[in-house]
Amino acid sequence: MAADCAIGIHDLSFATTEFVLPHTALAEHNGTEIGKYHVGIGQRSMSVPGADEDIVTMGAAAAEPIIARHGRGRIRTVVFATESSIDQAKSAGVYVHSLLGLPSATRVVELKQACYGATAALQFAVGLVLRDPAQQVLVVASDISKYDLESPGEATQGAAAVAMLVCSDPALVRIEEPSGLFTSDVMDFWRPNYRDAALVDGEGSITAYLQAVESSWKDYTEQGGRSLDEFTAFCYHQPYTKMAYKAHRHLLNTCAYDTDEARISRAVEPTTAYNMVIGNSYTASTYLGLASLLDRADDLPGRPIGFLSYGSGSVAEFFAGTVVPGYREHLRTPAHHEAIGRRRPLDYAAYRELHERSFPTDGGDHPTPSQTTGPYRLAALRGHKRVYERC
Repeated sequence: MAADCAIGIHDLSFATTEFVLPHTALAEHNGTEIGKYHVGIGQRSMSVPGADEDIVTMGAAAAEPIIARHGRGRIRTVVFATESSIDQAKSAGVYVHSLLGLPSATRVVELKQACYGATAALQFAVGLVLRDPAQQVLVVASDISKYDLESPGEATQGAAAVAMLVCSDPALVRIEEPSGLFTSDVMDFWRPNYRDAALVDGEGSITAYLQAVESSWKDYTEQGGRSLDEFTAFCYHQPYTKMAYKAHRHLLNTCAYDTDEARISRAVEPTTAYNMVIGNSYTASTYLGLASLLDRADDLPGRPIGFLSYGSGSVAEFFAGTVVPGYREHLRTPAHHEAIGRRRPLDYAAYRELHERSFPTDGGDHPTPSQTTGPYRLAALRGHKRVYERC
C-alpha cells in the first residue's frame, strides 16, 4: 500500500453485556478447583447477555460512540461480522443501520467464517477505502459465545461487540500489506443450524489453531512481510486467554526462537486484559485484544503490531499494523473500563436461567423482560419479527 494512501482503523469502541458470571461461581457450582480457570485457561469471568440483549444491541452500543464522534455523512458501508447470526437471510447490520440512523445510501452486509469474520470485514473495508478514499466504512464484530451447560467449553463463554471506523489517514492503526493466508477443511468447531450452542473438539481445535498460526506466518513471510523481531506485540484470537500464549510460543518455535516466558509475556500479556474478564467474543476477540493493547501500553507510536486472526473450520490470516503517533488522544479507555465495570454479577442459578432461555417459534407476541441498562434493547419477538428499541 502506498505511503501516501495509508488506510486503517481510525476509531475503535467496544460494548459488552449487562451481566457477568465470575468463574468463582462456576467453580463453586461444579466443584472445580479455581486454578483450572484462573491459571489453566486464564479466565476470571465471562459476560452474559440479558434477556433483551443480543448481537444487534451490543453492536449498536459499540458503534454509537463512533457515530457521535465522527458523524454519519461519510459512512457508505456497514460490514457486520458474526457467527451468532439471528437470521438466515437478513443481515444483523441492517438493524444496526436503522438504530444508528445511518443514511439510506449505504450498503450493509453480514460476513461469516467463525471467529475470522471480523478480519475479513476489516480487509473488505480497506479495499473499499482504497478504491474511494473519501468514504468511511463501519465494521462491527458482535458475538455471543455459547456452549452446552456442564460441557468443557462452558467456562470459555462470553459476549462482546467491537466497532471500528476504517478510513484513509487513520488515527489509531495503519493496516499494512501483505497478508499471510491459510485455509483448511477441519471440523474443530461448528454450530449446525438446528443448534443454539456450538460443538467443539477441544484438542482438535488447539491443533488446528496452531497449524493455522504456522501456515499463515509462513505465507506472510513468503509474501515479503516483516521479520518477527520487528513486532512490538501480537494480537491473537483469544478463545480463552492462555491460547494467545500457546499461539505465540508456537510461532517462536516455528521461527527457531527461544521460547522465553518473559519474551512471550511482553508480546502477548498487554492484549489479554479485556478477554480475561469478558470471555470469548468470537469475531470481536482479536480486536478486543487490540483495544486492550492500545489502552494499556504507552510506547507504541510508530511500532508494528502483528495480528493473527483464526476462525475454526478453518481460515486464518496474519497481517501487520503500525500504530499512529498521537493515537492516545483518540482512545476510549475510561468508557471501555466502564463497559466492563458496570456489569452486574450473577449467581449460577440466574446465569443458568438466562442460558436456557429461548424464544418460542410460534410467531406470537413475546415481549422480553426489561433487563439491560444499555442504550438499545431487544423489546420483543412479534409475528416472527425482532423488535428493537432505544432505551
